[in-house]
Amino acid sequence: MTAIVPHLSRITIFPIKSLDGLVLTEAVLAPGGALQHDREFCLVDADGKVVNGKRTARVHLLRTTFDLAAQTVVLQVQGTDRPHTFHLHQERAGLEAWFGQYFGFPVFLWHNTITGFPDDRYWKGPTVVGAQTLDEVASWFPGLRVDDVRRRFRANLEIGDAPPFWEDRLYTEEGFVVRFAVGAVMLEGMMPWPRCVVPSRDPRTGEEDLGFQRRLAQRRQATIPPWASLTRFDHFYRLCVGTQARGQGGRTLRVGDEVRILGSDGAGLGI
Repeated sequence: MTAIVPHLSRITIFPIKSLDGLVLTEAVLAPGGALQHDREFCLVDADGKVVNGKRTARVHLLRTTFDLAAQTVVLQVQGTDRPHTFHLHQERAGLEAWFGQYFGFPVFLWHNTITGFPDDRYWKGPTVVGAQTLDEVASWFPGLRVDDVRRRFRANLEIGDAPPFWEDRLYTEEGFVVRFAVGAVMLEGMMPWPRCVVPSRDPRTGEEDLGFQRRLAQRRQATIPPWASLTRFDHFYRLCVGTQARGQGGRTLRVGDEVRILGSDGAGLGI
């Protein structure tokens, strides 16, 4: 019998931080370790403070479609039938004016092709989750579909042909990293990612699901796999794994790539 090998089953990038994602079949690593074009743009106010879902639920009402080759974005407010298309560079002023009118205060679009605008300034690599993990989490919330969970947690890489929470193998005790390969790309797993208020909201309307955070934390604690490093859980409102991709700039990830755990930098993995 042929053994089932975990593999990369889905790649998603978010060209403008906090807005809709774009599904790809392959992605190149940028020099700073993020996926190329992931969170490459960021909305900020006049003081340089990020405009995101943590700050305003109005972010969730924006539907965006990206064309990387044409360098354009199509914006549409949920529930309206009027799309607006902008070139991300040549029409930057018009795009910023549109966002400013929508949010009700001046908004600027920052751009960074080296590292993008990750949530963590040190661990800038792609975030990882298991495809069956998303299935499992969806089962905890009646009425939620797998795609709803995917939209809430916004991971870059999904791992197929692996049991729920297999990705909890990709980190170990504090002070160590787990080295793993996705095809020819070498990544280092950091820790189970702490979540903010955003996953508790409907990703299409911004309406908050009361009790979502508590329910997820309770179920996460009850189903934590034996291979997880429990010392990394000061709380259980954590999902997905943060990574670093040092020295991997220019290498390519492709859907179907095998995922292999290589070891750690001195800590025993116990798996």
